[in-house]
This record gives sequence, structure tokens and C-alpha cells, in this order.
Amino acid sequence: MKLGVFMVLFGGKSFEEALDYIAAKGLDAVEIGTGGYPGTAHCKPEELLADAGKLKAFKQAVESRGLTISALSVHGNPLHPQKHIAKEFHDAIIQTIDLAQRLEVPVINTFSGCPGDHEDAKYPNWPVAPWPNDFQEILDWQWKNKVIPYWTETGKYASDRGIKIGLELHGGFSVHTPATLLRLREAVGDVIGANLDPSHMWWQGIDPVQAVHILGRAGAIHHFHAKDTTVDPINVNRYGVTDMQSYSNMLDRAWQFRSVGYGHDLKTWADIISALRLVGYDYVVSIEHEDGLMSVEEGFSKAVQNLQQVLIKEPLGEMWWV
Repeated sequence: MKLGVFMVLFGGKSFEEALDYIAAKGLDAVEIGTGGYPGTAHCKPEELLADAGKLKAFKQAVESRGLTISALSVHGNPLHPQKHIAKEFHDAIIQTIDLAQRLEVPVINTFSGCPGDHEDAKYPNWPVAPWPNDFQEILDWQWKNKVIPYWTETGKYASDRGIKIGLELHGGFSVHTPATLLRLREAVGDVIGANLDPSHMWWQGIDPVQAVHILGRAGAIHHFHAKDTTVDPINVNRYGVTDMQSYSNMLDRAWQFRSVGYGHDLKTWADIISALRLVGYDYVVSIEHEDGLMSVEEGFSKAVQNLQQVLIKEPLGEMWWV
């Protein structure tokens, strides 16, 4: 496995300054934002696709520092019921697929999106309860009319270009659990897999180790994010795991994102890394830092230090004791 970082974290630095900083920390890979929610601070796909010289210089800037690009990330909601919003996200996804092909990056990361509850809806509707039965009707309509058709078409576009799509299992979107990821993968094909982020498993009450086993046995992990979560044992009893308070209200929230090692101990992270190795994942572990208690530099540095202790890097080789 290789250690990387989602470099949207360093949007305040120039592309080359950020690469220098990352390389100096001893990392192997970078995940680069190409639009949608991550923005385009370090990469403007339209410019790179239109200029072969810029494209070559961009790739050389990464490779000359001994780094690789693990993924291009363009998180958004291409199923948004307001068509102009959905189109912006969709166009960014298509451009990112094209750019990934040109850069020889094997995977793009995004969200599944979440539709509304009917054709004339204005806002997404995320059903999370099976009763009253209206919610089941909404869910069935969304998957039949929006989720599966959109990703069937977009998945084919990616597959035809040799690109895999890593969907982050995130609350608020149609694909947010191992089961919903596998449901879409069964309908669309192997081009769909997970950009598995343990932080979103923990707050939903899902054991990330088991999520790795469920998805890994199906060959459905395309990329992996390293981010932690802590659940407040008192606040969760007041607000539940679907706490709608701002992330900035850290003292009262039921749960919050933390840097690796500050939500769960390194034994837990070692178990996750071991599970990844067990199911055959031998790609990049990409740090994502969204810890409201730490600066960018400190949160990132501590995540690097902690993961370097548990990451399994060398090939297994033969079991000499067998």
C-alpha cells in the first residue's frame, strides 16, 4: 500500500508548493480535486484537456517529485432535481473522466448524488426510514428513475475509457452504505466501487473493518480515504447520529470528524489496514483532514505519523513458515 493525501487540504498553496510540502513528508501519492465541492484550486480540467503542453507539465510536476496521482476527485450531486445544478456536476464528472484517461489515473472519486422525490422537485430528498410507506415509494422511484439510469450511462462512459468510479459512502446521498453501493454495482457493473471512508461508517454505526470485508470480498473498493470520527456518548443521546447541527458546533455535536488516531486508536486503524490487505486492496490510503480542533499542518502531520506506524507497504511474499 501507498500513503497519499487529498490535496484539496492545501488549496491555499500553489500546486507546486503543495507538492513540495507533501513530498517532504514522505508520501507516495496525491488525490487531486477537479471540480464540484472540492473545487479546482490545483487542477482546471478544461485547460489541461485543451493544451497538451500544460497537461504534460502538470503530470511532470507530480512525477518529478516521486509522487503518483491516486485519483481525481469531483464530488457533487449530479442527480440534483434542479437541472442546471445537476448539469454543472455532471459536466465536471465527464471532464474528470476524460482528464483521468489522459493522465492515466485509474479512478475518479465522487458522490452518487441524491434526487428529489418527483420530477418537479426542487431539492434532494434522502429517505432514511421505511415507514410511513411514502418513504419507500420515494426510494423506489429514485432508484428506478434516477440513480440506476444515470450511473448506467455515466458508468459506461467511464468504463469505455478504462476509468473506475469510486463513490464515497456519505450521508445525504443515495449510496451511503455498503449495501447501497453493492446494489448500484449489481445494476451498473464493476466500474462502480467505493471510495471507502471509515469516518462515514463510524457515525452511521457501521464497523469499518466489516465494511472492508463486505466490499472487499466483492472486489468493490476502488480507493480509500483515511479520516477518523469521534462519537460523543452524551450528545448522541440528545441529537442522534443524524445530528443537523453545524460541524462548527463541536462542543454540542453528536459526532465530529477527527484526524487519524484522534477518534480511534492505532490498533483499530491497524485492524482496518490489515482488513484491506486481507481482501486484496493494495492501492493508496489517502489522508483526508477535516478536524476542527487542529490546524491544516498539525492535523495532516499527525495523520501521517500515525498511519506510517500501521501501513503495510511491502509485498507479502511467500509464507516461509508454512
